[in-house]
Amino acid sequence: MLEAAPTVGGIARTEVFKGYRFDVGGHRFYTKVPQIERLWHEMLGDDFRLTERLSRIHYGGRFFRYPLRIGNTLRNLGALESVAAVASYLRAGLTPRRPAETFEEWVSQRFGRRLYDRFFAGYTEKVWGVPGSQIRAEWAVQRIQDLSLLKAVSGAIIGSNGSRSLIERFHYPRLGPGMMWERFAAVLTSSGGEIRLGAEVERLHHAAGVVAAVTAGGERIAVDQVLSSMPITHLVARLDPPPPDEVLAAAASLRHRSMISVGLILGRDRLFPDQWIYIHDPQVLVGRIQNFTNWSPDLVPDPATSSVGMEYFCDQGDRLWAMSDGDLVRLAASELERIGLAAAGDLLDGMVIRQPLAYPMYDDRFPPNLGILRSYLATLGNLQTMGRNGMHRYNNMDHSMLTGSLAAANLLGGRHDLWSVNTERSYHEAEPAMTIGRPR
Repeated sequence: MLEAAPTVGGIARTEVFKGYRFDVGGHRFYTKVPQIERLWHEMLGDDFRLTERLSRIHYGGRFFRYPLRIGNTLRNLGALESVAAVASYLRAGLTPRRPAETFEEWVSQRFGRRLYDRFFAGYTEKVWGVPGSQIRAEWAVQRIQDLSLLKAVSGAIIGSNGSRSLIERFHYPRLGPGMMWERFAAVLTSSGGEIRLGAEVERLHHAAGVVAAVTAGGERIAVDQVLSSMPITHLVARLDPPPPDEVLAAAASLRHRSMISVGLILGRDRLFPDQWIYIHDPQVLVGRIQNFTNWSPDLVPDPATSSVGMEYFCDQGDRLWAMSDGDLVRLAASELERIGLAAAGDLLDGMVIRQPLAYPMYDDRFPPNLGILRSYLATLGNLQTMGRNGMHRYNNMDHSMLTGSLAAANLLGGRHDLWSVNTERSYHEAEPAMTIGRPR
C-alpha cells in the first residue's frame, strides 16, 4: 500500500498535538451496510463506544436544536417568522415542480423560498464559496434525500420522523477515528502486507489497456492490479502516457473545497454539551465547531481542559489558506469568544490542520466531466478507483469503505460496479446547508 501522507486514515485520520487528539472533521460511525459495521466492531471491540448525539445550529445569535425541537425552534424564530416560513413551505408544495438543476431550485421547491433564504443560502456559500445557484441539484439529492419539513415537524412533536437521517446515537472509537485505521494497518502488516508512508504515486505506466507499473518515490514498481483512492484528478494527470487532451481538460475542470481545522486547547472544562455546532452566522468565518471531549473524553488528556476544532471551508491558496498558523489560532479563539462559547483568555495553545481536497464539488461542469473520466478510465482493465476523491463523489465514510471492499472482492473474481454504491439514500443525514426546517 502506497500512502502519500505520513499517517494512515486520509481525511478520517486523527491528529495528535501535545497529547490532545483532534478528529479532522468529526466522523460519526453509523451505517446500514452490515459488512462495514462488522469490520468496525471486529477491529475495535470494546474501544468502539456508543455515543449519545447532541448537535445544534447557531444562527441569528441563537442556538437551534438539531434534530428539530418544535418549542425551541418556534421560540428562536418567533411567531411571525414561523408563520411566514410555514406559509412559504405550503406555497412551494402547491406549485408544480419542474426538474431542478441547481441546489437552490431543489431546496426552494421542497422547503420554500423563505427557509432557503434564511437558513440555506448563506451557509451554502460559506461551505462551498459559491451561491446555491452554482451547485448542482445532484448534491442535494444525495445529501437531503426524502426528509421533508412535515416529517421533521411531526418528528419534533411525536418523537420520531420516520427517517433514518436524524441519528440520535452513533459509534465512535475511543481515541478517535484514526484508531480504526491504525488497527487496520496493524492487521495488514502482521499478515505480511507492506505499507509505505510518505510514498506519493508520481506515475502510472500503462500500455494496451493495462497499468503495468507505478512510480513512487523514484522507484518503479510492477503491478498486476491497481486500486486507487487518490483524487481522480491527480490520477488522470499522472498517467503515462498522458490521456487525450479532452480527458486532461475534464480532470482539470473538476473542483474541490478544502478545509482548515484549527485545534484549540482551552483551560476550562464543560464548554458546551454538543459534539458539534454548525455556525450559520455570517458575521464569523468559522463553519463548524467540534467539542472533542463530548466525542470521547479520552481525546483530552487533562479533564480540567477542553479541546475544540474550529473548521473553516476555503480554497487552496486563498486568504484563509495562506494565513499563518498563529494568525489562524488567534482568529479561531476570537470567533469562539464572539459566538459566546468561551473567552479568548481561556486559550492555552493551538495548532492548525490544513486538509486540501476535502469535499468534491458538484458544480455545473461536474456531470459531463466526470463522465468523460469514467469512460476513459474504464479502458484500463486492471485499474479501479474507489473512495470519496477516487470517484469524486460526496460519499460518507461507510460507503467509501464499501467501494474499497468491493474493489478488493473484484480482485478475487467479483464483478461489482463500484459506481452503484450509495444509490440508496434512506439513512443519510442532511448537510448543514440543508438542516432547517429541522434543526448533522
